[in-house]
Amino acid sequence: MNKSKCSSQAVSATVVELAPYHCKHDAILHTFYLPEDQRQFTGMPDEMLALAKQDPHRYPVVITANGRAVGFFILYDGEDLADYANASEALLLRAFSIHYADQGQGYAKHGLLQLPQYISKHFPNVREIVLGVNARNLPAQNLYLTCGFQDKGDTRMGPYGLQHILKMSLHY
Repeated sequence: MNKSKCSSQAVSATVVELAPYHCKHDAILHTFYLPEDQRQFTGMPDEMLALAKQDPHRYPVVITANGRAVGFFILYDGEDLADYANASEALLLRAFSIHYADQGQGYAKHGLLQLPQYISKHFPNVREIVLGVNARNLPAQNLYLTCGFQDKGDTRMGPYGLQHILKMSLHY
């Protein structure tokens, strides 16, 4: 996520929405590209979809711009959630990515800003969103903090080093 600078002007004429994954998104999702310096911090959509098909605790979500998939992430409520949150009313945000060709347009920011409403609609009992972001991934950390996540100093070791655990409290 090195291109996390968000341009509100680029998105103003574009309708950015969050949608549950549907197979109609496959053609684009399977072409997603990230350079290695970004890929090391996230999972690619095709890999994450394969896991989601085998795990009922993984809920794939697509970020669309005018109906075209530009981003992807997983919401997760399984066993691994305990590594990030104590709350039974939490969801873990995983594998967040924006297709490289679509980065720098504000899609990540606009998608994340819609996350509370999306969760309210699809997961009404959830009161907190948590995520782990690699300590070396400063652009992603800045994006998440700009979009309402908070860093309360919690960390954990992830597969590629230290992760900051960020949380967003949902108040409905």
